Amino acid sequence: MAAYENLYWWSRDGLRLHARDYPGGGDGRPPILCLPGLTRNARDFDALAARLAGRWRLIAIDLRGRGESAYAKDPMSYVPLTYVQDVEALLAEHGIDRFVAFGTSLGGIVTMLMAGPARGRIAAALLNDVGPEIDAQGLSRIRGYVGKASVFPTWMHAARCVSESNADVYPDWTIEDWLAMAKRIYRLNSSGRIVLDYDLKIAEPFRVPGSEAGPDMWQALAGLREIPTLIVRGGRSDLLSAPIADRMVASLDRATLVTVPGVGHAPTLSEPIVQAPIDDLLAQVLEGDAVRA
Repeated sequence: MAAYENLYWWSRDGLRLHARDYPGGGDGRPPILCLPGLTRNARDFDALAARLAGRWRLIAIDLRGRGESAYAKDPMSYVPLTYVQDVEALLAEHGIDRFVAFGTSLGGIVTMLMAGPARGRIAAALLNDVGPEIDAQGLSRIRGYVGKASVFPTWMHAARCVSESNADVYPDWTIEDWLAMAKRIYRLNSSGRIVLDYDLKIAEPFRVPGSEAGPDMWQALAGLREIPTLIVRGGRSDLLSAPIADRMVASLDRATLVTVPGVGHAPTLSEPIVQAPIDDLLAQVLEGDAVRA
């Protein structure tokens, strides 16, 4: 695991939020903001940081209600527009005026929503298995598990449960892989039990009638039109369909699509097939900086 420092900042509504700050990029290159999925946290980006830290500064964020970030008093603040505000507060408090955004699932939605207001500040973007339209099957699956408590006596029990519920997502994984995933998703509580590492109330906005309606995400995606963008899709994904991924590429000027075969929602970004495209995306950032200079 790459070494990191704990980074903290305050939200507009007074929550103390947390991120892992992996050092690097001392030559002035912009940091990479890593934004995780709905029930995930900063630990999801450990493998990515192990490969890139030192060369690039990575800031892996715990969204409110996840990991080491505070839980919200109002569960209805667990929505993308609030997460955008939280990230904007981080940028302002720590003086970050330009950045690369890597967003997985919900983190990709946050990235798209920031693209308009952050125009000129996003140097490049990676959208991991998410797009402006979410497949109904995947959304139904998420609603079926989010916010439901699960408690285990040992890490191996947790790993077995994770493997059973995600076997279709990562069919080739070993028990060691499942154990590592369990330790990213769960935490040890004060009673010595292994529990989910997020506020179960993040599910409450899903229960509001008409919650599917929201901002026009195709318009949000358009904010990335002139920005180098890598779209990563799991070949078995039930959230980002192949036609939507192709439409995304067609709507952007500098987009590349990589499909990870044999993987569902969502790729871990440690798969060999995505390494070269990630490196190419970051190379485009450096080329753009050279032109700007």
